[in-house]
Parts: sequence; structure tokens; C-alpha cells
Amino acid sequence: MDIADIDLVSVDHVLMTTRAVRKRLDLARPVGREVIERCIEIAIQAPTALYGETWHFIVITDATQRAAVAEIYRRAGEGFRSGAFPLNPYLSGLRATSPDDKRFTAQQRMFSAGLELMKHLQDVPVLILACAEGRVENEGPGAQASLYGSIFPAVWSLMLAFRARGIGSVMTTLHIGHFERDMARVLELPARVTQAALLAAGYFTGSDFKPAKRAPVRGCIHWDRWPQGSESA
Repeated sequence: MDIADIDLVSVDHVLMTTRAVRKRLDLARPVGREVIERCIEIAIQAPTALYGETWHFIVITDATQRAAVAEIYRRAGEGFRSGAFPLNPYLSGLRATSPDDKRFTAQQRMFSAGLELMKHLQDVPVLILACAEGRVENEGPGAQASLYGSIFPAVWSLMLAFRARGIGSVMTTLHIGHFERDMARVLELPARVTQAALLAAGYFTGSDFKPAKRAPVRGCIHWDRWPQGSESA
């Protein structure tokens, strides 16, 4: 296909309207294996930081396995909600705690949708655990960037491929901090494998999505160097 033949309107629409779908998933409609395989086939065309294709996707459609994964996810969610697992300082700093904060309403809406997902995760037709070979938790930022930089582009491409086929998805890392080993036991993962993200996916019940309300792009673009006197650092 020649570059001139690419429909930029459609491409831009998919890129700008791929949302995290937590509530509007059709829990009764299965997603065919051939569709899942095709979307993963597309996903692994994503750029990778490590030559050798270290990605793996554990596709969970069996009801018993989905229930086991959902139980681990719920334990993680309940731990964070109760305060038993405090948020790390980075995430705590991003959380809006006052209605006067412009982020508060959107965050509360997201938390509510996340609670619904936690309640019904076992009913979502497809769960996919994206993994990468290797362990880097004791390594420096360079090794960590290489490993995650080799799996997350594929995860995002998978979400886009789903979106283009009317399948909604959401990426979560909620269980990894405290229940990674539990998930590894359920899915029989080798010790050398790093879990990067859990995706829940199903046909979405709405008609379409709109672009999200984001701050003006000029606020996150810095030409040539970090702006002096910036309060965002």
C-alpha cells in the first residue's frame, strides 16, 4: 500500500478515540479466537527495543481461569481501596483529593468504572496478560526502559486493533505490585517472565467514542530543552 492510499481520517479517528473501556463491555458476546489471534498478529508488528521478540500474551477465555484471575485482581483492588496497599508516592501525588481540583471529577468517574470492572472481571469474555522475557526489577532504568519499551508498544497496538474491530479493552497493572506471584502460579508462568499488563476485552455496547478532554498540547511540548521556571517539574 502506498502512503498516499492511507486514510488518515480513519487512522486518526481510531488513534484519538481508543479509550479504556471498563463498563461498556458486552459480557454475553464471545470474541472469536481467530479475531484475537489476528489482533495479536498485528500487535507484534509494533516497534521493539529488544531484538529477539521477547513478548508473550497469555489469552484467558476459560471460565475457571478467568474466575481465578478475577479473584486475584479483586484482592489487589480491595487492598488499595482499604489502604492496606498504599499507593506509591508518584501515584499519590497525581491523585486529586479535593472537588476543587480540576482532575477530581474525571478521576472519581474512572475509579467508579474501575470498581465495576473489579466486580465483573470474571465475566469479561477475554483477559490477556502481556508479558516479556527477563526480570529487571533489580536493574537500572536503562534495562527497565528496554524491557517495558519492548512490550508496551505491542500492548497499545493490540488495543488499537481491537478498537478497529468494535472491541473495547482496558489495560491494568493493579495486581502486579502485590500479587504478581499469585498470578504466575495460576497461569503457570516461568520465573524468568515479567508481567507487564492485564487487558480485559470484549465487544463494546456503545456506538463510538469521542476524543478525551485533554489539556492543550502546547503544555506538554518543549522545544529543544525543558522550559526554565516551569512548575511542572
